[in-house]
Amino acid sequence: MASSKSSKFASAVALVAAVVGIGAASIIVPFVAGHEGEVLNGYLDPVGVATKCYGDTHDVTVGKPYTRDECLRSLADQLVAHAEPVLSCTPCLAGRDKPLAAAVSLAYNIGTAAYCKSSVARYFNAGEYERGCRRISEIYTTAGGKELPGLVRRRKDESDMCLQGLKEGG
Repeated sequence: MASSKSSKFASAVALVAAVVGIGAASIIVPFVAGHEGEVLNGYLDPVGVATKCYGDTHDVTVGKPYTRDECLRSLADQLVAHAEPVLSCTPCLAGRDKPLAAAVSLAYNIGTAAYCKSSVARYFNAGEYERGCRRISEIYTTAGGKELPGLVRRRKDESDMCLQGLKEGG
């Protein structure tokens, strides 16, 4: 069973890699999946947004069951849909696997329009990569006006990953 899930996961990575490259894709897919968690049915998130699978809010029917295959495909499709605008508004991240993975994860969670208008994107485009990476942990930690521990943790993890990528030369 583990090898079956691994091959499905590899397929999701391959789809995302077509946009961001294999290095960033192999980071983004498990990172987002791990932070979102897998829920194999449509549900309302803590602020009432219809959600499915790995935090996907696109084309959701609350209460509908989804297969793992559907969820992995949905995750890959939505990561591609978020990666393309991230690379468009912050082209300087191309080839910087961990900063790009952090940016795509942030955009997956807050939306691409919010990401592209964010101080994080502005810092990256100004060449202030460390400042952009650090800023990730300071923003978008609330939902419905309440700070959520899961968002605080996710932003910290995104920021740490981004900074680690800079230390590694990316």
